[in-house]
Amino acid sequence: MAVATVLHILAVIVWIGGMFFAHMALRPVVANLLEPPLRLQLMTQVLEKFFLWVWIAVILLWLTGLWMIFGYFGGMTHIKISVHIMLTLAIIMTLLYIYIYFMPFPNLKNAVSIKDFKQASKCLAKIRSTIGFNLILGLATVIVATGGVYL
Repeated sequence: MAVATVLHILAVIVWIGGMFFAHMALRPVVANLLEPPLRLQLMTQVLEKFFLWVWIAVILLWLTGLWMIFGYFGGMTHIKISVHIMLTLAIIMTLLYIYIYFMPFPNLKNAVSIKDFKQASKCLAKIRSTIGFNLILGLATVIVATGGVYL
């Protein structure tokens, strides 16, 4: 259980912390300092690196979460409501990430590669708003995870 818990928490930190940093710190500063061509190229490369780590985090979260549910708690019928809430939020967050990765992100990369910065800006705006919503869900998940023992 200790290994699963540690890996689970580290994956949470990478994903939610990365979204928080990108959404609340990096993007606003980059928007103020850089013109669209350079800003869009930078954000595309940053997201490319970050999304690799998100894939690792998502896989680890699902593996360790299910490991704890079935290996430690004894299955779905034995977990608290807070874990059911976390699972529901995890499904939504994962689907939103998959949407970002396979829809607006490839379009962003393509638009940047052909220097269509107007289209790239639209793609990045979709990514930013979806990451913002996913960040809210992620923070809610942390609240449920830490406060769930009291439910």
